Amino acid sequence: MSIATANTVLNSFNPITLSEMDSVKLMDRTDTKFVFHVSKLPLLLEKLKPHYRALEVSAARMSKYETLYYDTANYDLYMRHQCGKMNRFKIRSRKYVESDLCFFEIKFKNNKKRTIKNRIKTKGIEQELGDKSKKLLAESTSIVPDTLNAALWVNYSRITLVNNLSPERLTIDVGLHFIKNNNRVDYGNLVIAEVKQDKANSISPVLSTMKEMRIQIGSISKYCLGVMSCVPDIKMNNFKENVRYIHKIINHHAA
Repeated sequence: MSIATANTVLNSFNPITLSEMDSVKLMDRTDTKFVFHVSKLPLLLEKLKPHYRALEVSAARMSKYETLYYDTANYDLYMRHQCGKMNRFKIRSRKYVESDLCFFEIKFKNNKKRTIKNRIKTKGIEQELGDKSKKLLAESTSIVPDTLNAALWVNYSRITLVNNLSPERLTIDVGLHFIKNNNRVDYGNLVIAEVKQDKANSISPVLSTMKEMRIQIGSISKYCLGVMSCVPDIKMNNFKENVRYIHKIINHHAA
């Protein structure tokens, strides 16, 4: 019911198109994440409506994303994140379902906590890396392309809001689920929202609204959550507190 109500509110936002969003691509940015139960989403959107426009693609305000992440056989990219290392990569192929666009993407988190993305357009999601993707990987990282395998599907629907006045985007991911070897794990009641800004802690309606609604910052990687959910006996010591908090959100509202 919360998603249907959220969609109704979302459809009352002023729209923005993909081409209009070119000025807020924010390929080099700071990120602030929040996690909360889906029941809070309609009110959050209602409060944000005066300050943001909603991305509309093919008449949809909620867009489906299908993402295939790559990692080594030992999950070295996951483990680097789990151990708290900065200067880390996530490697993925992503399909934007409504626009039927696919990209191979390299996401780099540096030691200044900035996120930098490089990507190239591809014909489809690559189960095995193509030549152009391997070339980008070699140019952008020290990762040997042949050491990477298709590791995990991370799928969800995304709402994208764009600030009316400043270079800021808010992405809101719902319907999150993971697929590995035909095994599916759902986190359908969880919302992961991410504020993407040119400069950290810029004045922002969404940050003040989150504080007002007592929605706490919760830094969790969707890929890492998926690995922990789908790979038995994977090391997860440094993520335990975050995972416990996520389950508390879900279970508290399910009770």
